[in-house]
Amino acid sequence: MSTESTTGTASTTGTENTTGTAVVTGIGVVAPNGLGTEEYWAATLRGESGIRRLTRFDPAQYPSRLAGEVLGFDPSAHLPDRLLPQTDHMTRLALTAADFAVLDAGAGPEELHTLGAGVVTASASGGFEFGQRELENLWSKGNEYVSAYQSFAWFYAVNTGQISIRNGMRGPSGVIVADQAGGLDAVAHARRQLRGGASLMVTGGVDSSLCPWGWTAQIATGLLSTSDDPARAYTPFADTANGYVAGEGGAILVLETEEAALARGARPYGSVAGHAATFDPPPGSSRGPALRAAILGALADADCAPGDVDVVYADAAGLPDKDAAEAAAIREVFGPHGVPVTAPKTMTGRLYSGGGPLDLATALLGFRDGVIPPTAHVTLPDPAHRIDLVTGEPRAVSTRTALVLARGHGGFNSAMVLRAPAAPRTPNP
Repeated sequence: MSTESTTGTASTTGTENTTGTAVVTGIGVVAPNGLGTEEYWAATLRGESGIRRLTRFDPAQYPSRLAGEVLGFDPSAHLPDRLLPQTDHMTRLALTAADFAVLDAGAGPEELHTLGAGVVTASASGGFEFGQRELENLWSKGNEYVSAYQSFAWFYAVNTGQISIRNGMRGPSGVIVADQAGGLDAVAHARRQLRGGASLMVTGGVDSSLCPWGWTAQIATGLLSTSDDPARAYTPFADTANGYVAGEGGAILVLETEEAALARGARPYGSVAGHAATFDPPPGSSRGPALRAAILGALADADCAPGDVDVVYADAAGLPDKDAAEAAAIREVFGPHGVPVTAPKTMTGRLYSGGGPLDLATALLGFRDGVIPPTAHVTLPDPAHRIDLVTGEPRAVSTRTALVLARGHGGFNSAMVLRAPAAPRTPNP
């Protein structure tokens, strides 16, 4: 039975089919340092960052001015004209990533156009840029100038709806809202749908709210770095940690049962072996953070011992107290310097619901190519954390089991275990 949970306590249902392994057969990436999976992966291995001064609007009046933007993205080159007036920038990125993933999986109409193919995505904000533009029209011109598409283009579930419509998928669908943790939770829910009888699931997360309205909301958390130096603004686990840099983008994955994937000749990147989610107690509670419980729950769900884990992809909040709490949870489970830890999101910024799925994609590509990508911009981790942080160059090492961690604003924790396939997949041209 599944140990997936949103409370830290194992939960089960009697209707799940636990015999099928959920495998990832397609990956689609849209990231600040690469548009497309292989472009992103090559930039990541080079240590190439996509963090720079905002260009979407003039950030001079704001205390935080750096972001991870997906530059050079021309939606008309990827999507039909009819979709452009009805979609926010976030949804255009998500649709493009989904197209990449479906193409990568080799899934055709016979797999997609069924009642068994569904979509589960995560979102942290919805289409803020579209919403801001229409509110400006309302205030400055009147309600007759507000687009009818405003009724859904801003909505946090819009990516799920548009992906399912574009691909003719009529199966189980949903959306998860849990900030950075939501991306992993969405993949876990897609796995649950496969266990319930779905044949194929498109899942993951893509976020973007790099507009004045969205930027103001992010700054209000007090968690963003105010540094203007892209090389020093986001340095998790270092004594220079001073907040994080926000970004846009993420990853969309195609999940299938292993049996179905192999029957149609697909080559999996790896499998989703375990997941657990917990929620931190309220401030002032005598109980501590619950990330460690999420890690242990995910390992138990995967029937995996701590010593089996080859690498941890950290949440990497970039704030001293949150970094210390995450390092403590990793240390308590794996021991001091007990497992390689990395945070390649230092090259993209934190992508909210897109961050966890992008880490999953990165871990799967690491399986394929026998490498752990580095944590950029961090030269020396704070020795007080006592973790084996991969910095500088990629670490050439064969990894078979990876743990991905994600935490969301307000107390969300999510942990997911991935396993490498028996036969490694080769890179796509």
